[in-house]
Amino acid sequence: VQLQACGGGLVQAGGSLRLSCAASGLAFSSNAVGWFRQAPGKGREFVAASRRGGSTYYADSVKGRFTISRDNAKNTVYLQMNSLKPEDTAVYLCAAGLRVIDPSTKRQYDYWGQGTQVTVSS
Repeated sequence: VQLQACGGGLVQAGGSLRLSCAASGLAFSSNAVGWFRQAPGKGREFVAASRRGGSTYYADSVKGRFTISRDNAKNTVYLQMNSLKPEDTAVYLCAAGLRVIDPSTKRQYDYWGQGTQVTVSS
């Protein structure tokens, strides 16, 4: 199983980015998928998640600015990030799990991608 995240980059505050996470060896349609992020010197924190039934969840810090979506036909999950702030700067990682009860709990995910860097300048 491999998860490949891409789409990160350098953007000014107020700008937008769309991250993608593509899977091989695993069907996103059967899994919950989450996005987490890790800033330098900080722990990995929950950003957003999508259950296989379509329910979505967001951290309070990104609610109203970020949108998670999935294209099961392409086996890809997206994270649309708008109104970016400098505090959004981090490595963003996607994760997938079959038996995720609490989507914000990272240890409930079975598979992780390598991450993509997002840098927001002020």
